[in-house]
Amino acid sequence: MIPPKPAARPNRVSLLKYVKLFRADILSAQPARLYRAWMAEFKTPFFRSYLVNQPELVKTVLKDRPMDFPKSSRISEGLRPLLGDSVFLTNGAQWQRQRRIIDPAFEGGRLRETYPAMWQAAEAALKRLTERAGQDVEIEEITSHAAADVIFRTLFSIPIEDEVASAVFHEFRAYQRTQPILNIAAFVPLPRWMPRFFRKDTRAAAQRIRGLIAQLTADRMAQIKAGTAPDDLATKIMTTVDPETGETFSAEEMVDQVAIFFLAGHETSASALGWALYLMALYPDWQDRLATEAQLLQGENFGDVSKLRLSRDVFRETLRLYPPVPMMVRQTTCPEAFRDRKLPKSSQIVLSPWHLHRHERLWERPDEFDPTRWQTENGKQCGRDAYIPFSAGPRVCTGAGFAMVEGPLLLSLLLRDLKVERVKGRDPIPEAHLTVRARDGIWLRVTQRPAAI
Repeated sequence: MIPPKPAARPNRVSLLKYVKLFRADILSAQPARLYRAWMAEFKTPFFRSYLVNQPELVKTVLKDRPMDFPKSSRISEGLRPLLGDSVFLTNGAQWQRQRRIIDPAFEGGRLRETYPAMWQAAEAALKRLTERAGQDVEIEEITSHAAADVIFRTLFSIPIEDEVASAVFHEFRAYQRTQPILNIAAFVPLPRWMPRFFRKDTRAAAQRIRGLIAQLTADRMAQIKAGTAPDDLATKIMTTVDPETGETFSAEEMVDQVAIFFLAGHETSASALGWALYLMALYPDWQDRLATEAQLLQGENFGDVSKLRLSRDVFRETLRLYPPVPMMVRQTTCPEAFRDRKLPKSSQIVLSPWHLHRHERLWERPDEFDPTRWQTENGKQCGRDAYIPFSAGPRVCTGAGFAMVEGPLLLSLLLRDLKVERVKGRDPIPEAHLTVRARDGIWLRVTQRPAAI
């Protein structure tokens, strides 16, 4: 059985129709030809947008000349109420400074230090899901809870049950449902002084989330001054000095960064884990293989990560089929020429992991689930040239290594003790707003796994 994929729109639609489709779902708003095209142009009265799938051009934008293709200000408009001037939205010298402060917290050695907190969150998720054994469960709710728990335990050394952490989690779910990714300024150029006409509930939810994060940040700053702060990611980031300027993050800057850590680290991880569990229900033979491999887990031992080879390949394949961030948008800073087309200054360059990962001229059997592809020549080649779930180049997600430990661990531990099965008539339909989720959730039947496999 082929994993579910959203239906494509007709090749030609009006701008008004496209905006309406885009608001409903980014993925089904795109035509089917993008799965074969190296490049496609989308015209509006105000700007030109070019989707780029050719690996050489993707490399140009992300790796060879990244400073010539900064993040698009049009897309950032919809996220700014929550993310402010976080590292996800900034460009140039401001972004470089932010990365110099943030990156040391996610270096390889720090993964080993955060692993016990990650394991504890995984055990808590297993306990919560075990209590639901014998039921049909909306699994995205479970994975969202688990991913948020990982973030709070590793960032602030508090479990999701903490009052403030729980409030942030529930407010963020409300914020996601307001679908803030598309704003009028994404299509019509507006001066900075003009109001952005955000939905009232979007702005209100963002303000509540930022208020709660500010509370956590202020408490941590006080602990740092008192010498009582735990040695976690928040402490590391808040005490790291930029080697070039000698500055640390201000309280307001830290709120911005924590907001994106939560968005990137929670929302994307929850999406990927939910789809991974669904794929294991769709392919029970693979599920049993992962359950067997998971017997190798021995508690808070970071060395176990290297033993989860099958789980890692399954998670990589999940990220190929269902990349949490389906599209990334850059813009040109000067006129460019791509594939004999002239791109004006300020054109939008859309890089789509969703289409690149399923490109019919690159991947063998692109819509099929096959974790063994990563050992084939085609899989290895495409893995180098056409696989960007975490972006690539200097702007690669700073938490990519973190995610590739967290995802396989949670997947393995849950399947070690539990079994998931499809619920008849409730196969999910992928759609994308902030991330790739299921239209009506991912429903799975959860049962206790027999002791002997």
